[in-house]
Amino acid sequence: MSRYRLAVVGDNCVDRFQPPVGQSLIGGNATNVAVQLALLGHEVYYFGAVGLDADGERTRDLLAEKGVRVDHLQMLPGETAYTNIDITEAGDRVFTHEDFGVCQDYLPSQEDFAALAGMDHVHIGWIADRGVVRRSLGGASTSVSQDVSVNNDPAHLGVDSLRIAFGSAGENREKADAMMKGFLASGAKLAVVTRGGEGSAASDGIERAETGITPVEVIDTTGAGDSFIAGFLHAYIGGGSLETSLISGRECAARTCGHVGGFPQEPQPL
Repeated sequence: MSRYRLAVVGDNCVDRFQPPVGQSLIGGNATNVAVQLALLGHEVYYFGAVGLDADGERTRDLLAEKGVRVDHLQMLPGETAYTNIDITEAGDRVFTHEDFGVCQDYLPSQEDFAALAGMDHVHIGWIADRGVVRRSLGGASTSVSQDVSVNNDPAHLGVDSLRIAFGSAGENREKADAMMKGFLASGAKLAVVTRGGEGSAASDGIERAETGITPVEVIDTTGAGDSFIAGFLHAYIGGGSLETSLISGRECAARTCGHVGGFPQEPQPL
């Protein structure tokens, strides 16, 4: 397996699973992708911000423990982001409250942008930047992907300058097809869309591939989409076909559904 220098930019948070689970874990779209890529053997750098609080220290230390480089993690005055989560009997997560903390105003520094431009690939998670990061990096010919579905504010949405645009359409094949066409028409070179229990699909406008899910006993779906992204990037950046990359993504997502939280870690009590 080839080992690449990868960066993930964006959010982190403390996932606070409410009773009866009664535990807290480190999560967040960008954080989950970063850890999963590191677990797959890559040299991964996380670019984001945490507060100068106990949760910020916990996030930094856990990322480092999982093999993610935190050289560019900003520790800022304020609170680390957190999300309150309920788990249904079916294992699905329900977000009941989100506070983005210091993530809300995070932007990479000029030094950070210089480091990002030297990566083999950069993935962007949730970020309130009006598209600054993807356009800056795309303009510098850096390979960039972004999960468009994690941000619902139109001011920060867009796929121009992206090598890969990731989206989620639920269990709706027609919506997924329309989403992929929209991504490609808006400037993304490759569109990848998950469809819940209907699997996933990818298209570059010439080639198209799709795959179903990997059956698994679901404990918790938190972070499954993030793990899919990591698995897809792991295969695709390494030269894998669209089908191979989709299969890699679904396998990574299935493993994550087998435990609580976006990646394996020792939970802390609320």
